[in-house]
Amino acid sequence: MKLNWGTGIVLAFVGFIGFILFFVVRMSLDDRSNHDLVTEDYYKKELVFQQDIDAMKKAKALSYPPRVEKTEAGMLIHFPVNMSPEKIEGKVSLYRPSNKHLDFDLPISVSKPNLLIPDKRLLDGRWDMDVRWTYEGETYLLRKSFTY
Repeated sequence: MKLNWGTGIVLAFVGFIGFILFFVVRMSLDDRSNHDLVTEDYYKKELVFQQDIDAMKKAKALSYPPRVEKTEAGMLIHFPVNMSPEKIEGKVSLYRPSNKHLDFDLPISVSKPNLLIPDKRLLDGRWDMDVRWTYEGETYLLRKSFTY
């Protein structure tokens, strides 16, 4: 059977389309390629975005702003020293962008103006941390990204 140039072009197009479809199907069915949103409650978090901005401004405006320090025992969060530690309530959320199964929350329960996140809970890599606390009716937020 003799092939002319028109048949060759059609076969080339069919081969190319088949090649592209193979990779589209392969990537959509592969478990390693996760196409979820960044967080589960993405749209709920967008609705309270202005409240987060206000809480971050309050935290930065404190006379002793909170800070995060890496130590041998883990990540140490220093709350403002002028705040009574017993009145601080809230939670620390740690989010791992590369693996949502490593995300976790810690309640803030301190007797000193420090909170330690143990080294055994933090794997090497990038983490996003939100420290949200209330003190005497005011809400504060510290957002920090770090590589452990």
